[in-house]
Amino acid sequence: MPIEHAFASRRQASSAVADRIATLVDARLANAGHATFVVSGGSTPGECFSMLSDKPIDWQNVRVALSDERWVPSDHVDSNQKLVQDRLLINLATAGEVLSIYDADQSVAERCGALQAAFPKQGFACCMVGMGGDGHFASLFPAADSLEVGLDLDGMFFYMPVRTAASPHPRVTMTLAALLHSDEIILFFFGDEKFAVYEQAKLATSVLPVAHLLAQQKTPVHVYWAP
Repeated sequence: MPIEHAFASRRQASSAVADRIATLVDARLANAGHATFVVSGGSTPGECFSMLSDKPIDWQNVRVALSDERWVPSDHVDSNQKLVQDRLLINLATAGEVLSIYDADQSVAERCGALQAAFPKQGFACCMVGMGGDGHFASLFPAADSLEVGLDLDGMFFYMPVRTAASPHPRVTMTLAALLHSDEIILFFFGDEKFAVYEQAKLATSVLPVAHLLAQQKTPVHVYWAP
């Protein structure tokens, strides 16, 4: 079962997640000299990113990967990469590098193959993902095409295209198998409504995508939540 961390305010939760990511990244840097960690987009992590950008990490040896991305250029308002560049890779973190998903010279399927080939052999220091009110994480939506491929714990595909009515843009997402190549997974979300979804996802009978993340035994999951 996941380890749960509840906070009275969103700012407190954001600070705790920033501290945890910094600790995990520093540990990987100490052991390997370089580190890659995964983050999500959306509205939840913005304040956490700002706090993390002020951490005295050896950022020049750090890469930030995206759990998922809309198929839009990095300067597009809907781009997760833009969020990372605007809110995280600033202040002390300007030397960090973001690993792009979008590539205008490739199709979505071609890009997934290229990302598969470039997948970090040492995996990730941590993966921070959010959760939607429909129980999705990354871009593994309940109605996504080939969802079973994305949720296969032992799957060989680390990136997959996603088309869903929940998004006006095609997407690329890491699969659950890819995210599990991590020292720790941080599930980070806000609000009572999402907490109720999370409680449902913990049930053995749940069919929500995030239930597969919570039930797996390969990688520890820490849950950070505030109302």
